[in-house]
Amino acid sequence: MTLHKIRLAIYSLLLTNFFGLKLRGAKESKKKKSLRIEYSKTLFNRLKLSIEVKNSEKLPVNGKYLLISNHRGIIDPLVVELALKDTDIYGLWISKKELYNSPFFGLFVRNGGAILLDREKSQMGSFFTDIKSNVNRGDSIFIFPEGTRNKSSKLLLEFKNGFRIIAIKNRLPIIPVYIRTRTDEVLANFLKDKNLKQTIIIEIGDIISYKERGNLEDIYKKQFDIK
Repeated sequence: MTLHKIRLAIYSLLLTNFFGLKLRGAKESKKKKSLRIEYSKTLFNRLKLSIEVKNSEKLPVNGKYLLISNHRGIIDPLVVELALKDTDIYGLWISKKELYNSPFFGLFVRNGGAILLDREKSQMGSFFTDIKSNVNRGDSIFIFPEGTRNKSSKLLLEFKNGFRIIAIKNRLPIIPVYIRTRTDEVLANFLKDKNLKQTIIIEIGDIISYKERGNLEDIYKKQFDIK
C-alpha cells in the first residue's frame, strides 16, 4: 500500500467517525440531512470530485418517496445525498448488517439514518415495521435494489423483489436515479493520481407510481436507456 493510500484511509476513517459522533447528537431529520451533506462535501473536496445532476428538475422538493439507485462504489450514497441537497427529502438508507457493524462505517451508519437489513433472520417482520414507523414520521427510504455492489461488466444487476414490497406497503412513489459514472473506477483513478479532478454524473428519472404493475427493472432500464 502506497503512502497516498494510507493517508487517504486514515483521513477517511477519522472523518467518517467524527461525523458519526456528530450525527449521534442530531435528533431531527433536518439536522441529520445537513450533517450528511456536509460530510459528503468534505470528503468529495478531498477526493477532488464534483457532481453533475442531469434532469434535476424531475426531483420533487419535498414529500415521502422510495429512492432507488444502481450501485457500483462505496461513495454512491454520498452521490445521492449531494444530488438531493437542495430538496427537503430526507431518507433512511437500507443498510446491510456488515456495514451496520463495520469498525470503519458502523458509527456513521448507525447514527446517520439507516434501517438494518439482516438477511440471516428468518422473519423480516421487524424490518418492515421499522420502515413503516419511519415513513409514518415523514421520512423517505433509500435503497440499492441490486442488493449489493455491482462488480461485474454488466451495467445493472438483477433487482431484488424487496424494494417493490416497501413501496406498496407504504404507498411510496418511486424516485429512480442512475449514477452513470463508474464510481469504483473514480476511486481507483484518485488512488493513482491524487491531483486528478473528476466529475460524477447522476441522472434523475421520472417518478414511478407504487401502483405500477409493470416490471420495475424494465421500466428503470428504459428510463435510463440501459441495454
